[in-house]
Amino acid sequence: MNPKQAAAERAVEYIQDGMIVGLGTGSTAAYAISALSARILSEGLEITCIPTSRATAESARAMNIPLSDWDTVRKLDLTIDGADEVDPQFRLIKGGGGALLREKIVASATEHQIIVVDDHKLKAALGVFPLPVAVVPFGWQATRDRLEYLLSAPVTPRKTPNGDIFISDDSLYVLDVHFGGPLPDPDALTARIKTITGVVETGLFVGLCHRVIVGHPDGATSEASLGYTAAL
Repeated sequence: MNPKQAAAERAVEYIQDGMIVGLGTGSTAAYAISALSARILSEGLEITCIPTSRATAESARAMNIPLSDWDTVRKLDLTIDGADEVDPQFRLIKGGGGALLREKIVASATEHQIIVVDDHKLKAALGVFPLPVAVVPFGWQATRDRLEYLLSAPVTPRKTPNGDIFISDDSLYVLDVHFGGPLPDPDALTARIKTITGVVETGLFVGLCHRVIVGHPDGATSEASLGYTAAL
């Protein structure tokens, strides 16, 4: 079994009847949606979900998973999402799929955030994967220049496979900051970046992960809720 599939299926076991559940974006979310749909069908599980992207919403509807919106929901019981990197303090880099703003909104409103990854995503320090920064399209070139000056790192606009600039579900551009090594002071980095006019949000998630479930090549999973160094 695919390691992320095994971990996603384990995460879905935490969902209980009556919960409001956040659904992340990307390959991990796809596995979770499939497993959740199977539980709804086999157990009659009654839940409602908040998706973090249009793609996730479409996938959930296709599998008959009930969805809600912020008109009726203020807090979520549990969210299942993936990450591009996870460090021992449960700090994350997310946003490789471009949904970082909605993912952070949902994570901030969630009582229990479960992050599902394979073991390649566990890092001693964040920063090898580029840090996504969502920005307003107007004047994005100036915003990029200020980011490069502030962070002393190359910054590139996210592109689609055909070479066009990527546009998020919220009509934002995503700039990728290429640190190429450990992030400088991750706990304070988002606040520094958001001092730049034009920046909306970053893909650095601090204090927003409660449990990490790791899928391994043999199909086994391991997990921890306070720090993964010893447990995983």
